[in-house]
Amino acid sequence: MFADTLVAKSWVDRRIQEDEISKYMDSDKDFIQEAGIEEDLLAAPKEPDAALVRSILAKSLDIKDLTPKEVAVLIQVKDPELLEEMRQTALAVKLKVYDNRIVTFAPFYLGNYCVNRCQYCGFNADNKEAHRKVLSDDEIRREIAVLAGEIGHKRLIAVYGEHPKNDVDYIVNSLKTIYSVKMKTKNGFASIRRINVNAPPFSIEDFRKINAAGLGTYQIFQETYHRQSYDRLHPKGTIKNHYRWRLYGMHRALEAGIDDVGIGVLFGLYDWRYELMALIHHTQELERRLGVGAHTISFPRIVSALNSEISGNSPYLVNDDDFKKIIMILRLAVPYVGLIITAREKAAIRNEAVMMGVTQMDASSHIAVGGYSDHVEEQKKDNQQFILGDTRNLSELIGDLADMGFITSFCTAGYRCGRTGTSIMNLLRSGTEGKFCKLNAVLTFQEWLDDFAPERIKQQAKPLIEKEIAQIKVKNPKAYETFINYFNRIRQGERDLYL
Repeated sequence: MFADTLVAKSWVDRRIQEDEISKYMDSDKDFIQEAGIEEDLLAAPKEPDAALVRSILAKSLDIKDLTPKEVAVLIQVKDPELLEEMRQTALAVKLKVYDNRIVTFAPFYLGNYCVNRCQYCGFNADNKEAHRKVLSDDEIRREIAVLAGEIGHKRLIAVYGEHPKNDVDYIVNSLKTIYSVKMKTKNGFASIRRINVNAPPFSIEDFRKINAAGLGTYQIFQETYHRQSYDRLHPKGTIKNHYRWRLYGMHRALEAGIDDVGIGVLFGLYDWRYELMALIHHTQELERRLGVGAHTISFPRIVSALNSEISGNSPYLVNDDDFKKIIMILRLAVPYVGLIITAREKAAIRNEAVMMGVTQMDASSHIAVGGYSDHVEEQKKDNQQFILGDTRNLSELIGDLADMGFITSFCTAGYRCGRTGTSIMNLLRSGTEGKFCKLNAVLTFQEWLDDFAPERIKQQAKPLIEKEIAQIKVKNPKAYETFINYFNRIRQGERDLYL
């Protein structure tokens, strides 16, 4: 144990490289300026004029970024009629950019060792009751056999703690192991086609190693952008206490050649209004300095975690109404960015979020390390980071989405055809990507239905598939002949076809 502690301390001491922070800063000033954010929030009218709000909504519907000052105006909206107009516009923006697709994924926790002592997290290094584990290659293969071979997932978010046991070399090896697994199905084979990663900030050199292993999107959540709260929640002497190392992590990732990055906040650690404004500043800073903003934004709310008093008693907990407002404003403020809502939230909230512009959701989720192959049914705080709110399996979620008129997309074609980074952002801004991806969404949806869906879900989805095909024939006649050829080939058993 003593030797392990010495190794961990030596590893921590080598992690942070100050020159990979200062190079992105202007005169020792961060792009997150607390005074400026507070000033914009205070300057916004307390009861915004309807005409002003509608002018901002019109700008968003034109797929243009909102300024922080405009976001501050929307934050102040309390009138029920204007809030409903915001919701309707947010949905209209989502449909204009992404069409009626919802992308699904699964969280995949590969290790919960961590050197940090975050006060809101069940993986806190001081939490002696937590059951620690890092998956071996064989254990990874067993997990993927369930995720890809039984459930039918094509896309994962792989999650890692910050510790020598799951450092950059482990991440690289685990990505390669995941991609190597091919599971036989009744109509061919199944595999994971895209792996996004949620992990600590690394150096530029280490980011390059991870990118070369077949990375999709790299996520780093700042947790809270409020510096005083950040310092209080992340004790001194830990890597995560270094606010700027984390804040400029996405700068380094983009410079390392990672095309798609994801940012996020753990809402409930500080005033949600401030955090929402900071998220907008962050993605706009990335676009200004690196040429491309966030590919996705996540907005989890703090939930109960083992031996974490603040996780259930924070003075900044976000109620449901304010949470919905956060989702609407994010969709309006950055119309082309993917919005991810996870199974932290209850099913009813997630269903509502679909009608406010969310684009990605997880299902059949287990957040215990090794929880998929163990077929864990009961949630236990000692082996997972927090408690899930939505425990629907993938079939149940797909059925509910179909009833709401949304098609589930398993498409990963864009990432294998080079439609990433600035390319994907330009397509999204122009409204082109949504129409193009609809073709692949229908193909992959039918593939999943044939391979994994219970008969009830097949019947539930059939009218939606027929409707989508009819719309493609009318709206995209040039691509229809190729599309229907691919669709028929999938029905006959071919797999992984995309345009």
